[in-house]
Amino acid sequence: MSKQIVITGGAGFIGSHFVERTLSDLSLGRPLVIDALTYAGNRANLPGQPKDYDFFQGDITDFDTMIKLIQPGDTIVHLAAESHVDRSITGPLVFTKTNTLGTHTLLEVARQKKAGRFLFVSTDEVYGSLGPNDSPSIETSPFCPRSPYSASKAAADHLVQAYHETFGIDTVITRGSNTYGPRQYPEKLIPLFCKRLSEGKKVPVYGEGTNIRDWLHVKDHVEGIFAVLTQGQSGQAYNIGGGNEMRNIDLTRLILAHFGRGDESMAFVEDRKGHDFRYSLDCSKAKALGWKPKIPFNEGLTQTLDWYRQREVHP
Repeated sequence: MSKQIVITGGAGFIGSHFVERTLSDLSLGRPLVIDALTYAGNRANLPGQPKDYDFFQGDITDFDTMIKLIQPGDTIVHLAAESHVDRSITGPLVFTKTNTLGTHTLLEVARQKKAGRFLFVSTDEVYGSLGPNDSPSIETSPFCPRSPYSASKAAADHLVQAYHETFGIDTVITRGSNTYGPRQYPEKLIPLFCKRLSEGKKVPVYGEGTNIRDWLHVKDHVEGIFAVLTQGQSGQAYNIGGGNEMRNIDLTRLILAHFGRGDESMAFVEDRKGHDFRYSLDCSKAKALGWKPKIPFNEGLTQTLDWYRQREVHP
C-alpha cells in the first residue's frame, strides 16, 4: 500500500488549509482526509479535486473503523476537534468525547498499527489566562485550563505526551493562537461579526471588550504545523503564535470600520463564564525550526474581511 498522510478534521477550517498545503508537497504521501462532517465541517472547504486525495466520513472515536483506515507507517496529523468555547459551556460532554477520547482512540490505533509520526494540534488555551504584564507562555509553562474546551484539549495534550513517553510513539504537538482567515465557520469572532454586519445587525462584545487575544493567519498557522511535522523533535511541543496581541474591542472597531460602521453597531453582552483575560505565546522553539509568521495582521485581516463580505458569510 502506498504511503499516506492521514489528516483528521480536514474538511474544517484549519484542516482544509492544511490539506491544501499538503497537496502542494506530496512528499509525506497521499492525503487521506477523515472528517465527521459535523456542523463546522464541509467538503466544499476542501481544495483541489476529489481525485487528489482520499476522503472518509467517520468519527475518530470509532476504534474499529480507524484501525482499518490507518496503516503501518502512516503520518497522522490530528486536527479534528470541537473548538468553540461557548458551545463547550452549554454542551461540554461532546468536547470530552471528541477532543479527549477521540485523540486517545487515534493514539491507540497508531500504537497498534505502528504508524509513523503523530502530530497533535493543540491550543494556547491549555495554559490558561495570563495577566496584562505576565510573560508569554512557553512550552513548559503549567497547564491551567478554565473551560471545558481547553480542559478537553489539555487532557488530550497530556495523552499525546504520555504515549510518547510510555510507548515510544513519535509525537509532536503544536499549540496555536487564535486563528483567522477564509473558510472559518461563522461562530468565531471575525466571521460571526462579518455575518451579522452583512445582515445589518449589531455585533456582540463580551463584557467591556478588554480581553486580549493573539491573532494568527491560517496560512501562517499551517506553515507552522508543517514545519513542526517535518522538522520538530520527537516528544516535543511547539507554540505557534501570530505576535498580534489585541483587545477584542480594538479588533471589533477595525472590523466595524471596514464595514463603514462605528461603535453604535456594538452590543455589549454579559461576559462569558470563566472568560480568560489574555493569551500570549513565546514561539522561539518554532522559530528555531525556520518558521515565522509572514502575513502582516492588517493585510491578512483586510483580505479575510473581503473574502467573507463577498460571500456574505452564511453557515
